[in-house]
Amino acid sequence: MAYGYMGKLLEVNLTTGETSQRPIGEEYFRKYLGGSGVAARILIDEFDHRVDPLSPENPIIFMNGLLTGIAVPTAAKSSFVSKSPLTGIWNEATVGGHWGEQVKRCGYDGIIITGKSQKPVYLWITDEKVEIRPAEHLIGKDVYETSDTIKAETDQKAVVACIGPAGENQNKIAGIMIGGNETRAAGRGGIGAVMGSKNLKAIAARGKLSPQVKDREKLKEQLKAFLPELQKNARGLYDFGTAGGVQGVEANGDLPIKNWTLGDWAEGAAKTCGQYMAEQGITVSHHACFSCSIRCGKDARVDVGPYAGSIGHGPEYETCAAFGANILNDNIQYLVAANDMCNRFGLDTICTGNAIAMAMECYEHGLITKQDTGGLELTWGNGPAVLEMIKKIAYREGIGEVFADGVVNAAEKIGGIAGEFAIHVKGLSVAFHDPRAFTSMAANYATANRGGCHLEGLTYFCESGAFPPELIGFYKPLDKRSDDNKAELAVRMQNFMNTFNALGLCKFLIRGKTKPEDITSWVNAVTGWDLTGEELMLIGERLHNLKRMYNVRLGISRKDDMLPPRLMCHDRKTGAAGGILPHMGRLLSEYYSLRGWTEEGIPREEKLAQLGLA
Repeated sequence: MAYGYMGKLLEVNLTTGETSQRPIGEEYFRKYLGGSGVAARILIDEFDHRVDPLSPENPIIFMNGLLTGIAVPTAAKSSFVSKSPLTGIWNEATVGGHWGEQVKRCGYDGIIITGKSQKPVYLWITDEKVEIRPAEHLIGKDVYETSDTIKAETDQKAVVACIGPAGENQNKIAGIMIGGNETRAAGRGGIGAVMGSKNLKAIAARGKLSPQVKDREKLKEQLKAFLPELQKNARGLYDFGTAGGVQGVEANGDLPIKNWTLGDWAEGAAKTCGQYMAEQGITVSHHACFSCSIRCGKDARVDVGPYAGSIGHGPEYETCAAFGANILNDNIQYLVAANDMCNRFGLDTICTGNAIAMAMECYEHGLITKQDTGGLELTWGNGPAVLEMIKKIAYREGIGEVFADGVVNAAEKIGGIAGEFAIHVKGLSVAFHDPRAFTSMAANYATANRGGCHLEGLTYFCESGAFPPELIGFYKPLDKRSDDNKAELAVRMQNFMNTFNALGLCKFLIRGKTKPEDITSWVNAVTGWDLTGEELMLIGERLHNLKRMYNVRLGISRKDDMLPPRLMCHDRKTGAAGGILPHMGRLLSEYYSLRGWTEEGIPREEKLAQLGLA
């Protein structure tokens, strides 16, 4: 009997309209755990890495984590995997909510979608059948409208994963959005454009099956001891969501300000945070992902813009930074409205915010003019202009066409020194934690497999004191103003975080001071295995190398493992991180040595053999 996993995958060929099931055995889960781990193995083994990301030959592989849909803390996560149209390399877009749980309750560990439908369609999946339904009537509808319409046509308790106009227009910064107006986003890498390229508007799921657990009583006993610690240490997330961290991040010099150029913005941070939204009555309710006691989700009221009066999922920290500090906007109402519009249109807020900050800096320097913008004054902090710019990006209108495919594409179109204002790694806009504040993040961003991703390492949690690195076997000193030991910290945290994506666990679980041994005790109770904490970390190392192998096939090496010049060379001088710059040459050499890679950043054959990947 399968414990934890369901033992089968759904395959959908949109070109032929055929659907089928195939078994997946325990050996996959013992070696790769699930989620983006199993998806990586399938992508490498079964698909040509050279295909155009927007061609019918590029698959979307949706995969649940091993623990997704089981009553383990935060076990709501799942991953959409594909070759990225934004970066041209590995991409995993991970999402929570209740989507993965429902797919698992339909009896599937994952869905492999190939081909392209001649006409727009959506998938309706239950534990009894799979249907490919017409979706012409959904074209042009935003995420909220699409979700509501499909639920009315199928089941009001269904969970809908869909694209908005940005995905339909194949914007390379479009995401797949889950849950209607309580939006959770598989946002990064342009995965929404891949879905749009296949004429697939949505996937809806509603199931009644349950994954089997080997020893439920043992699992309950283990969680009884763990949950109080998690709830105690995650109280701030419960009260204010991730947006509650804006002021603390600014105090550490970690908040990007004015397109990553300034070092402090204390008064602005106080006006663009979760605490301020609660004080102003903008936050109206809480909600949680499946099996999560943290309940960091917040619903917020929109007070300005074309959707004033509506209520939707409130801005997370990254969005507060994107449409607050990084564009010098301290008007919380326009920040909330910008977040809501991105959710409706199906845009990644990190890439969209970075694109608009770049546009404002180009405007400031005269690289684009009022004539280019169609009359928009893209001055710093101009909230109404930001809302109009988001719409233009989603619909590829005017100046929006320039930025609809991300900052690298925009720099190429604008020319001149515009590339200096494009803050990205490997084409993916950098998430809003500054590697000049915590230089372990410089090593992480440079080597993260999907590009400028903070979630692949989360080492700023360790450097800021939020997560003791001793829990993962790291006992060396960390000095904010030194690069010493930072590469090793990045390696260890990347290994640990890779297991979270594969298991389906939210990374805020580490707020509970979660050790690898805690996680393996839950895995073993669910599956009946005898996995150790050391073995879990080894699996994490295997997964990071597996994804790197995919990128190496596409030509990725040391030449690409680099930060943008601004983050390597621009000393902000003020703020808590003034005077700090990462030494990338040293960090990378140490990182590669610890990884067992060559000086060019290529995994050595003996390392791959050691990890069972040769």
